[in-house]
Amino acid sequence: MKIMMSAGEVSGDLHGERLARAIHRQSPETQLIGFGGIRMEAAGVKLFRNFADYNVMGVWEVIKNLRRILKLLDDLSAYMAAERPDLLVLIDYPDFNWRLAKRAKKLGIPVFSYIPPSAWAWRKGRAKKCAALADEFVAIFPHELPVYEAAGAHISFVGNPLVDTVKAELPEEEARAFFGIAPQDHAVLLMPGSRRQEITMLLPAMLKAAEILKARRPETKFFLPVAAAAYKSLIQGLIAQHDVDVKLTYENRYALMGLADVAAAASGTVVMEAALMGLPCVSLYRLAPLNYMIGRALVHVEHFTLPNILLGETIQPELLQDEVEPHRIAKELLRLYRGESARDETTAKLRKACERLGPPGASDRVAAKILAAAKRKRNSGEQHEEL
Repeated sequence: MKIMMSAGEVSGDLHGERLARAIHRQSPETQLIGFGGIRMEAAGVKLFRNFADYNVMGVWEVIKNLRRILKLLDDLSAYMAAERPDLLVLIDYPDFNWRLAKRAKKLGIPVFSYIPPSAWAWRKGRAKKCAALADEFVAIFPHELPVYEAAGAHISFVGNPLVDTVKAELPEEEARAFFGIAPQDHAVLLMPGSRRQEITMLLPAMLKAAEILKARRPETKFFLPVAAAAYKSLIQGLIAQHDVDVKLTYENRYALMGLADVAAAASGTVVMEAALMGLPCVSLYRLAPLNYMIGRALVHVEHFTLPNILLGETIQPELLQDEVEPHRIAKELLRLYRGESARDETTAKLRKACERLGPPGASDRVAAKILAAAKRKRNSGEQHEEL
C-alpha cells in the first residue's frame, strides 16, 4: 500500500513522525510519501517537499507568499496524481490541506483527516464542508467531536499522542546536574514559540519580565529551550538587548520542564506538554494588529490554551494581545513559583486536565485506522479491476 501524508507545521511534523513510526510498526511494507518536515523524513516518509520552505503565519505573510503556496498546491496535486496513493492523510494545517483534499477527491483518492480544523472554536460551517471531503476523521481532543458529529462526519477520539511522548529524558538528579539547577533554585522557562513572528512578538516582553523577576527574586535562573535552531541568532540578538542571563538549551526539554517552577509560553502544544510535566504556564498570544482584528471577529472562545479548554475554566493565566506586558507577565509568573499556594492549586487542576487526553497508545490506534482505510481503498480497486 501507498499512503500520502501532508503536514505543514512543526506540530504536524511531530504528529506525522509518530504516525509514520506506528504505521511502519504495524505494516513495514507500506510506502509513505508526501509533504512534511525532517521528523517525518527521519521516520521513513519520502518527502516531495519540506514544509520549512513554506511555513508562514498571519494574513499578510500568507498574502505575500500566496503565489509560492499555490504553486506548491499544484505541484503536490501533480505528485499525488502520478503516485496514486491509496489514501491521503491530512495532519492539521487546515487551509492548505483542505484545498489538497479537494484535489484528492477529484482523483478518487480517499481522505483521512487527523487533527481536523478547529470548527468548535471558529467557522463552524467548515465542519460540514470537511465532512463532504474526508471519509474519516480522528481528533486529538474530546471537545472537537460534537460539531463534526452534527455535520455528519465519521469522527472519533482515540486519545492524544502527547501522553506517550512527553516524558522526562533524564532522571531528576541527572537533569539537575545537566542544567545546573539546585533544589533551592527557582527555574523559569521562556518559550516564545517556533515561528519568527512569535519570537519577535513575544520574546522581548518575556525578557523584560525576566529582568523584573531577577530584581525581585535574584535566585531565579532563566532557560530558553530553542524550538527552531534556525532562529538561534535572532534569539541571541534579542537576549543581548536585555540585562538578564538566559541559558539556551537544545535537548532534554521535558526533563527541564520537570525541574522548572513556571514558564512563560506562546500559546500552543507546548503548553499542553508542560501540563503533562506538571509545569504551570503563563500563556501568551499576540498577533499583528490586522491579524488580531480579523481573528477577534471570527473566533469566539472563552479560553485559548488547551488545559483551560479541557476543563472549561481558567486553570492558569492567559494573556492576550495588549495584556502581553512585562509587569503583568512577571506578576503572573511570581504567583506560580514553587512554594506559592497558587502553584499547588494550579498543578492539581493540570493533572485533571491531562486525564482528559485519554490512555497511552493513541498513535498506534490512529495508525490502525489509517491502514484499515488504505486497505479498503486497495481492496475496492482490486475488485473493480476484476470486474
